[in-house]
Amino acid sequence: MATALATLRAMPSVALARHATPVDRLDRLRRALGPDAPALFVKRDDLLAFAMGGNKVRKLQAVLAQAAAERADTLITCGGVQSNHCRVTAAAGAALGLRVVLVVNGQPQDRPTGNAMLDRLFGAEVRYVSSRDDRHAEMHAVAVEERATGRRPYVIPLGASTAIGAAGFARGVEELVSAGVSPTVIVHSTSSGGTQAGLIAGTALFGMQTEVIGISADDPAVQLQDTVSRLLGELAGALSASPRAVGLERPIVIHDEFVGDGYGIPTAASREALELTARTEGIVLDPVYTAKAMAGLIHMVRSGRFTADDRVLFWHTGGQPGLFA
Repeated sequence: MATALATLRAMPSVALARHATPVDRLDRLRRALGPDAPALFVKRDDLLAFAMGGNKVRKLQAVLAQAAAERADTLITCGGVQSNHCRVTAAAGAALGLRVVLVVNGQPQDRPTGNAMLDRLFGAEVRYVSSRDDRHAEMHAVAVEERATGRRPYVIPLGASTAIGAAGFARGVEELVSAGVSPTVIVHSTSSGGTQAGLIAGTALFGMQTEVIGISADDPAVQLQDTVSRLLGELAGALSASPRAVGLERPIVIHDEFVGDGYGIPTAASREALELTARTEGIVLDPVYTAKAMAGLIHMVRSGRFTADDRVLFWHTGGQPGLFA
């Protein structure tokens, strides 16, 4: 495991966000949830110092190092119209002097808002497709076009959720170690799987016996569990490590009962979570990912899922531009 950890630390990275994000206590939220609530903490990755933050920054720092090694001059990726990943990729392209083409499903807005506005502010070219199922083929077509003009495109999968992207997130766990925080449980929003794979691998590699709970923003739990398991296996290969070293033997815990009517559609529980967190802690969540994840955490506290001795950390994965969409 020590060798795997050394390999992780030695992996190349593009320094988009150079500063660790704080870990804060959520004492007022804890009191609001009752006398039996566990100690609550938050990892403020919404404050990552690049492109309005969020979990995509950690993954892209690792993925873009690979793109640089391949001498790419164009980044191609995909997402929805209000994709946080597309926003951070567009900003990274601007910061690194790279062309960016975004393939998004949905209709163009007459007056772009939220992340769609930021995509254009950062100078990305945006191409629209009718559905999520059309994105992969369109990214491939864009790559063919770019190569035909002599450019060197690099295609980044949805959410930068690759083994390398997961490694980038795993490195973020060291910030908990440096802060002297050892949660018994980490709760976060999970969607394309890379963040959860990174958290599981990071806690395993840094010797933490921490349960990682993902709250799905869209896909069924079984589907996401398969994705996270695959990414962990690929990460073990990238680190020349055993599956156990990256936590592949640990349960992959995902709850999909907080999705509601679908991706990006608020629920009564997510609205309550967004308002309660804002009104007790002054912390802003987003309606697509973190509000539903916090709704899951609040439900688990109220239902007695945690003990009073637990130390539960909410990993805030950002996404606030979605409030202004």
